[in-house]
Amino acid sequence: MAAVDIALCLAMDVSASVDYAEFGLMAGGTAAAFRDPAILAAATAGPRGAAAVALLLWSGPGEQDLAVGWTRIADAASAAALADAIENTPRMPRPGATAIGEGMAAGLAVLARAPGDPTRLVLDVSGDGRHNAGRPPGPVRDLAVAAGLTVNGLALLNEEPDLLEHYLAEVVGGPGSFAMPCADYIDFAEAILRKLRRELLGDALVV
Repeated sequence: MAAVDIALCLAMDVSASVDYAEFGLMAGGTAAAFRDPAILAAATAGPRGAAAVALLLWSGPGEQDLAVGWTRIADAASAAALADAIENTPRMPRPGATAIGEGMAAGLAVLARAPGDPTRLVLDVSGDGRHNAGRPPGPVRDLAVAAGLTVNGLALLNEEPDLLEHYLAEVVGGPGSFAMPCADYIDFAEAILRKLRRELLGDALVV
């Protein structure tokens, strides 16, 4: 793969608390974001003019699936191809516990194999519940930070209204890291659009 400015792994919760309609809203909302000209502009704003993106689905311990492998986004055609792949991805991991730390560890392994010699490595964690199984997320986050990676979060608040605090304390970290709230799945498309733009632009973000 040719050089990219950022490698972004989207780590999406598909645990038992996420029903199939909600998964459809997450996948469809993420796909819609990559069809938005604002996201293509952000992905190509760096000196190398490209970003690499992968999608990881996770639920309980041992249940992680790389649903969409590394895809280089450099033009409208490649962004559309990624959007199609995300929208059509099956829900592979079995619904189970919410093993955020296990999902994060799998995401870091995906980032360790990122192509294109990226200058930034970012893990994007989306979910609707606290960690409740497997290795805790805090130490995994600390490993990522020590390696110079960034972990960001999108907390869906429909089941746990104070979930953002858990993400801020246990999930996010690293250069420029942040966590965003999302009231419910119906709002996911707008939230992931804002989040992706902020992640892809990084320090170049103009508010």
